[in-house]
Amino acid sequence: MITNFLLEHSALVPVAILLVALVCAVLGHLFAGRRRVLWTLAAVALVPVFALTLVPTGRTIDEILCTVQFSLPTLGSVELLANVALFLPPVYFAALASRRPVTMFAAGSALSAVIEALQAFVPAIGRACDTNDWMMNTIGAIFGALLAAGTARLAQPGRSARTMSS
Repeated sequence: MITNFLLEHSALVPVAILLVALVCAVLGHLFAGRRRVLWTLAAVALVPVFALTLVPTGRTIDEILCTVQFSLPTLGSVELLANVALFLPPVYFAALASRRPVTMFAAGSALSAVIEALQAFVPAIGRACDTNDWMMNTIGAIFGALLAAGTARLAQPGRSARTMSS
């Protein structure tokens, strides 16, 4: 249903990504410092990642297949932009929980590469590897890590008091 709506209104995909980022930022700010909650949110955010990338499609691909291409998305490329939104939340929450945005960015990019490799080398799941998916997932991981770094900076105790006294 959401996919069909976004396909019909592809110009709204960037707005959807901004909404995902906004919801993450609000939850991250609410639960800043509560690492167990943040790790739980990161785990929950991984559910759609695995569901949309590794759940078998019901068809089998007969050969190892990986499309190698690197193209920047346009507003009409719903699937590419959806990959950005897919990796933003888990990296964001993991970066806040671990307090290591660079490490979680790298972990998000590596997870995406592993998923693409599994899609290429496990034909039974019926999915095909695509370097554009990895690249867009990595961009989502970058956004998640940057947003987490910003949220962590804003959530530092005493930050508003220091800012006001300057």
